[in-house]
Amino acid sequence: MTAYNLELFADYFQFYVQDDDRTIGDLSSAWTPEAVDHLLAVGPGVVGVGTVRNMNVPVTIEIHDREPPGDLDLWEHVTECGLEVRTGRLVVAGCTDYFPDAKRIQVGPGIYKVRVSCGGLDTLSEDGLEGDDRYRLQLWPAQSIGSPQVVKQRRSSS
Repeated sequence: MTAYNLELFADYFQFYVQDDDRTIGDLSSAWTPEAVDHLLAVGPGVVGVGTVRNMNVPVTIEIHDREPPGDLDLWEHVTECGLEVRTGRLVVAGCTDYFPDAKRIQVGPGIYKVRVSCGGLDTLSEDGLEGDDRYRLQLWPAQSIGSPQVVKQRRSSS
């Protein structure tokens, strides 16, 4: 397993993991009310992760050879989806980051399962600027894209 610990500016309460192909990555119609509730928007070659703050947030990206063991008890919200990476490079960025300067991660071309685990979602300060929220994405080779799914739904914040 290879891990990358990043801090990303989650402008508009989101960040992306996508194939390093500039012609993809538009999730404007994918952020439906359901996607916002699930903190996950998916499009061809791109995964959008919703956050509870539009500030810098800690993000860990883990690349695995096979599906890692589950650890649902450590996280408040967990989703899974598929991602096709044709170029062999992942780009990890906030949605308003300058694409050429964004973090790149070498992976083999192919289809990956992506597990997004979110924790500390209820730790925000009253003004919503500070908190201990954290986000982990685990990727491993998969046979097919499949449909996005919620593995563990967070408690409603309302």
